[in-house]
Amino acid sequence: MTALTEIRSISAARWLRLFFGLYVFGAGIALMHGANLGLGPWDVLSDGISKISGLQLGTVTILVGAAVLSLWLVIRERPGVGTVANILLIGTAVNLTEKFLPHFELVPVRFVQLLLGVAAVGLGSALYLGAKLGPGPRDGLMLGLHQRTGLSIRVARTSIELVVLVFGILLGGTAGIGTVIFAFGIGPTVQFMMRLLKTAPQPASSSVEAPVLP
Repeated sequence: MTALTEIRSISAARWLRLFFGLYVFGAGIALMHGANLGLGPWDVLSDGISKISGLQLGTVTILVGAAVLSLWLVIRERPGVGTVANILLIGTAVNLTEKFLPHFELVPVRFVQLLLGVAAVGLGSALYLGAKLGPGPRDGLMLGLHQRTGLSIRVARTSIELVVLVFGILLGGTAGIGTVIFAFGIGPTVQFMMRLLKTAPQPASSSVEAPVLP
């Protein structure tokens, strides 16, 4: 079966789950950004680049995702259709959501906004992972390093995110209490959302159940 045929065979429910999940994920990033209390490591990097370049956060998120995807060539990973959708839709959702978000000054309100953002990222992750159409570019990079170097997934992910976070801070990205909450809270949040939605974990390989691009 060719990749195009496999893509055509994907059910509407899986496409809907993928697209809605990616939008909710991007909206969660926008909520955290608007709270201005700290972002996740990759978003700290994107925020730093955004401040230097003058580009919108979502636009930088797309560009960073594309750059990470290019590293897949080095580690010989093949992206799924969900991988490409992840790059394009999350950044677009960030930009769209930020147009309509109100700006709050009170710290308690911003803290609630931060927590809603983390919850939204967790829900979005559970939704798009449940579609089983390929990992996001950052997850694929982590899995590729794990497979090519023998590093544990925990070490591979932690190492990548620490490097990204340091670069993001050096570039002026927003790090703070939200970064800590995200680091310790996103895993349990995704796990809770996956149980709530009765979503099975996505296979490690992008080629399992997910049409891969040639």
